[in-house]
Amino acid sequence: MTKKILIVSSKYYSDISNNLELGACKTLKEYKTDYEILKAPGCFEIPFIIKSNIGKYDGFIALGCIIKGETYHFEVIANETAKKIMDLSIENLIPIGFGILTCYNKDQALIRSEIDKQNKGREAALAC
Repeated sequence: MTKKILIVSSKYYSDISNNLELGACKTLKEYKTDYEILKAPGCFEIPFIIKSNIGKYDGFIALGCIIKGETYHFEVIANETAKKIMDLSIENLIPIGFGILTCYNKDQALIRSEIDKQNKGREAALAC
């Protein structure tokens, strides 16, 4: 039976998210896994979209990027998003590959999203 995965990807920093999506999709194709992609406005909305789709998919992949700015906002979004995704995984006994980058600057994020290198989208797909 083929598994069906939902990739939930943030539109914020779309260049980085697109690279992460390419890495995840390429990996899922290698494993002959069906998938769909839904876009979230930002990373903070990803847990809601996953929760809304529990029961429709065999697993999820959360992709996006949060870059530290000058305020505490980075910590709030990064911590709460990661916590809620972990809670959803444990409470629903469903795999959720975590491919949300938390970086100090865009250069770090670009490196972590490069295709055919250490692409974190690929790693999240493998984890799922």
